Amino acid sequence: MTKAEIVTKITEKTGVEKAAASAAVEEFMKIVKTAITDGDNVYLRGFGSFIVKKRAAKTGRIITKNQSILIPEHYIPAFRPAKSFTDKVKKSHEKKKK
Repeated sequence: MTKAEIVTKITEKTGVEKAAASAAVEEFMKIVKTAITDGDNVYLRGFGSFIVKKRAAKTGRIITKNQSILIPEHYIPAFRPAKSFTDKVKKSHEKKKK
């Protein structure tokens, strides 16, 4: 599903104008990006959490040069779904298999 499809769904379900729905989605994404960039986590109860994860330093390889390199410790954004969300996805896919 794309951002445009999300905006269309919001428009259909709420009756809000497409421009307003698009602005709301854009602003939500800006707020989440800013929070994560500032080192804050974003918790959405029943949906999940946008968190900052720390990746430990490790040794990598440049295969073409046959050379080892050190990849320093760094931080990445991640999404951790809520348990209720995960359970709902598992149940829906179990039904599809049958």
